[in-house]
Amino acid sequence: QVQLVESGGGLVQPGGSLRLSCAASGSIISINAMGWYRQAPGKQRELVASITIGGSTNYAGSVKGRFTISRDNSKNTVYLQMNSLKPEDTAVYYCNAEGREWGSRGISNYDTWGQGTQVTVSS
Repeated sequence: QVQLVESGGGLVQPGGSLRLSCAASGSIISINAMGWYRQAPGKQRELVASITIGGSTNYAGSVKGRFTISRDNSKNTVYLQMNSLKPEDTAVYYCNAEGREWGSRGISNYDTWGQGTQVTVSS
């Protein structure tokens, strides 16, 4: 089973930067896409940024120009560089990955989430 482990969250002042990392492990055959989502208290989970295996990216309008998603396919890892952070960026950030894996019955698809990492932007 594919597992995701996130790191890099924390407390930062407005205007500061953080870099999140998410490493995938398990019986991975392929990772077609990886993404970062966030969920603030009382709000629905929303897409922040995603990247395909070919490197195509997609960003939420609220983070364009401030956040950059990248991936290292050799390490099955995705990164989210967050600059010019604002208080409204405060949320739990979740990593997501989808692709194909070796399962008990052969090759199967997966769509997996990490446990989440807290990002707090406050002075």
